[in-house]
Amino acid sequence: GMLPPMGGPGSIVEVDETYFGETEEAKAERKKGQRRKHSRHANRAVVALIERGASARVFHVEAAKKEILAKLITENVHPASRLHTDESNLYTGADAHVAKHETVKHSSREYARDDVNTNSAEGFFGVFKRGMKGVYQHCGEQHLKRYVVEFEFRHNTRTKLGFTDGERAALAVKGAAGKRLTLRKPQGQAA
Repeated sequence: GMLPPMGGPGSIVEVDETYFGETEEAKAERKKGQRRKHSRHANRAVVALIERGASARVFHVEAAKKEILAKLITENVHPASRLHTDESNLYTGADAHVAKHETVKHSSREYARDDVNTNSAEGFFGVFKRGMKGVYQHCGEQHLKRYVVEFEFRHNTRTKLGFTDGERAALAVKGAAGKRLTLRKPQGQAA
């Protein structure tokens, strides 16, 4: 079923992307010595849409491309929302969909201007990356979706429970340490 749109009048939805690990294709290219500096296979892309002070929707996408991001935004974000992103031109396709698209210029070290920032999304990715450290090197593409779902769920349940970001980060790191083993299936067990 389609989830109701995120945000709405007076709400801010932050969108940010991060790249994680090497794709299988990139590993193969590198082994054959064919690795181009900016191979489009170089990394797995994860996109987070976070309604400020509320829930997150996180997607593992094949590539961070304008069209893909525009589709995620139009399908998930209420058109009356304010959209906050960095200045990346990846988001230019989504401008028309929202009431207002405001950006911070990370390239010139601007991280916030009035209430315009992507701190929630960056905080989420910080927790995600700390939780993934030491796990992700060992696992293939199919696990990334599970991690993404797991971290999205943690973010959403904690937001509702009123935990602070600091408590949430501590819990997620603790949780990741405890869960590390459960993600490696014992031999011979069906997925």
